[in-house]
Amino acid sequence: MSPDRDSWRRSDEPSGPRGPNPPEATDDPNPSGVWRARWAIARRELRSLRSEKTIMLAIAIQLFIAAFSSFLVVGLVSMYDPGTVDGHESGVAITGSDATPLAAVVDRQDGLEAAIYDDRADAHRAFENRRNDAVLDANRNDDGRLVVRVTAPDGGLETTLLVVQLREALETLEYVERVENADRLEQPPLSVPDGTDASPYAEFTYVVLLPLLLFLPAFISGSIVVDSLIEERQRGTLELLRVAPLSFVDVVDAKLVATASLAPLQAVAWLALLAVNGTAIAHPLALIVLVTALATLVVGAGGAISLWAPDRRQAQLLYSSVIVGALVVSTLLPEHPANTVAKFAIGHPTATTWLSLALYCLIGALAFASVRVIVDRIDSDSL
Repeated sequence: MSPDRDSWRRSDEPSGPRGPNPPEATDDPNPSGVWRARWAIARRELRSLRSEKTIMLAIAIQLFIAAFSSFLVVGLVSMYDPGTVDGHESGVAITGSDATPLAAVVDRQDGLEAAIYDDRADAHRAFENRRNDAVLDANRNDDGRLVVRVTAPDGGLETTLLVVQLREALETLEYVERVENADRLEQPPLSVPDGTDASPYAEFTYVVLLPLLLFLPAFISGSIVVDSLIEERQRGTLELLRVAPLSFVDVVDAKLVATASLAPLQAVAWLALLAVNGTAIAHPLALIVLVTALATLVVGAGGAISLWAPDRRQAQLLYSSVIVGALVVSTLLPEHPANTVAKFAIGHPTATTWLSLALYCLIGALAFASVRVIVDRIDSDSL
């Protein structure tokens, strides 16, 4: 040891007081220092996401869907509504004692062309020789009920499309049968409002695609915060964050806010890309507020789970179970969250829609405040 260092160690006049390790949280008269420390932790949290390949891949997939939604919607709609694809006709062989009324229904179904066969064997031979894509055998049983047996090829995308078309045709046939036998009912059936001609692309965009793009970022944010806090605990780096001039509550608060902010930022980007692709959004601000509220709620739940669960595997399993349970419970609400998104997007929100938005904001704020209370009561040394 050098003489200078030895004299320094033996000096009776220390240069200054030595503080605790880690330093205790003090009341900073200048709040800008506390906010700078929070911002530093938030930046650290956001930078760490670049190493998460799964998260980055999920964001990239959402970006691709939002950026190229105009032609992706056409392909996706054709998967669940093949009648929207013009020019494709599937031949259907129809046989049996009630082939004529069934053929009339099949001919009205988009994408299907009916051919009546008097002999059932001839119909199946035509199917085996690929002159027809399916065989429908319609006969009455002893009770007078119409029974239709369907023969379709195994597997393949074409079979999936054909089955969807046949299901719609059989549902129409069932409706026709119910109307014709309405006089046998003890009570008259309820009147059904007439259907309207609406574009299936608009229905898919606002009811399926848009809620998917807005809800996924919130769910991903919750998964991120679970992984982040669990890894901080297991690696011991959560203890290192206590050297900042912040309390343990402020450290967790900064991580939750940084993660929750990702969802509304993605929502803004997705809505902008959808608008560029020609999808009009009537109330974008309300949708962004909705996503922020849901992200705050999900991130709060994820933060509470990560502080309680012993390891990452159990934490993610519990988080997934909570999310699935929340989705099931949401079906009991007066208005499903997906319907709330669709009504805001098309510009027809009702009083229930606005009340649902206020409810989500309230629940999100309560969830975030509850996590702060839980963290404040937790002994950080026990984590």
